[in-house]
Amino acid sequence: MATSPPYPAHPGDVPGGPRRHAHWWQRPWVRYAALTTLLTLSGLVILALVREQTGTEGFLVGLGLAVLPVPLLLAAFRWLDRVEPGPWRNLVFAFAWGACAAALIAIVANSFATRWIATATADPVGADTLGATVIAPVVEESAKAAAVLLVFLFRRRDFTGILDGVVIAGVTATGFAFTENILYLGTAFGTDQLTGGSGVASVTAATFFVRIVMSPFAHPLFTVLTGIGFGIAALSTDRQRLRRVLLPLCGLLLAMGMHALWNGSATLGHFGFFAVYAAFMVPAFGLLTWLVVWTRQRELRTVRTELPAYVVAGWLAPAEPFALGSMRARRLARRYARRHGGKPAARSVAQYEAYATSLAFLRHRGRTGRAGSDFVGRERELLLQLWHRRQAARPALDHAARLTAPPVAYPVAPWPGAYGHPPYGPRPHGSHPYGPFPYGSPPYGNPRYAHPSPGNPPYGRNT
Repeated sequence: MATSPPYPAHPGDVPGGPRRHAHWWQRPWVRYAALTTLLTLSGLVILALVREQTGTEGFLVGLGLAVLPVPLLLAAFRWLDRVEPGPWRNLVFAFAWGACAAALIAIVANSFATRWIATATADPVGADTLGATVIAPVVEESAKAAAVLLVFLFRRRDFTGILDGVVIAGVTATGFAFTENILYLGTAFGTDQLTGGSGVASVTAATFFVRIVMSPFAHPLFTVLTGIGFGIAALSTDRQRLRRVLLPLCGLLLAMGMHALWNGSATLGHFGFFAVYAAFMVPAFGLLTWLVVWTRQRELRTVRTELPAYVVAGWLAPAEPFALGSMRARRLARRYARRHGGKPAARSVAQYEAYATSLAFLRHRGRTGRAGSDFVGRERELLLQLWHRRQAARPALDHAARLTAPPVAYPVAPWPGAYGHPPYGPRPHGSHPYGPFPYGSPPYGNPRYAHPSPGNPPYGRNT
């Protein structure tokens, strides 16, 4: 019998088939160049504006102090993203958007609105209060939310759940807070230079304590609410269009409300500020921290639940679902690979872990009716990426599983044929040994012949 791939080839891959040529403005390099130019120009303009308001010396002092919490915040969000690490380019874009584009929009819009209100009402003090408690939260949260929206629309494959929304929103807000802190700390330093303030009683010290020590998480906390809204929307099906629109809007409104409450606390005096901080900010921070950690653990359970189907078909070794669903086992596997194969092997293991996690989430979306039209092609792509890295990853994951997995529940010793057609396997989805799939049949051909090899279709034979 002739063999053929179980999936139709892309029309562009068929000899003589039709090819669609994108217009020049639709090409990826054009979009990247336009975005880079926009962020670069925004950065130069915001740099000039901040330096004009703070002076060169104040700018340098503000920069040195404002950078202190940035590594800690970025490390925290990267830690949350370790289950299914997103591309670095998304994080770089998010930080650059927050520090440059969003900060520029906020400074220009807030200044214009405050001056307009002061002119219209002839009350500069009231205009400043209204600008801080109403205008600034709306403008700033909208500007930061634009980065989350852009990743959600144009990097949809990398935006699959709540943690992705939290990470993108948090990194964007970290960039925004970095630029804003330079402005506030530089201005405070300039005030101390004029008034002769120094030591603990200086304006710079007070500003540093409030913004860097007490509330470095304030802006990330606000914008994370928007990210959660987008994250829940990403979990919705294509038919739930109203939900996909309303949830991000609700998250944005909550972010604006908490931001307004935080800014408004400054008008209540010192005791009012600390009351709002203790009664709202700290509990909200604790609740959101619990939510994202719980979501992280839930994603690891999804990995352990979904991957056994691929063990049955011979794509994964039997110990891998547990090892890939444990952050400790993953860390041990990368360490083992680095010790025995150097940095390239450790990199292959890290990539294997990321692709396997994406595969588990893809299959979960398929089982719950949320898979897109590219499910089959995406699954095949992920399986092939795993297969190309199996030589470095499988010994490392097997070693990690031996150290961490319960030996009865997850056998780790390979047997003859363990990587071909396994003699047994878990059947977590009922009577069908390979589980339900969105398109009616296992997406890797006949599992008995599902051992990829050069010259054979990557998903087995169609006989």
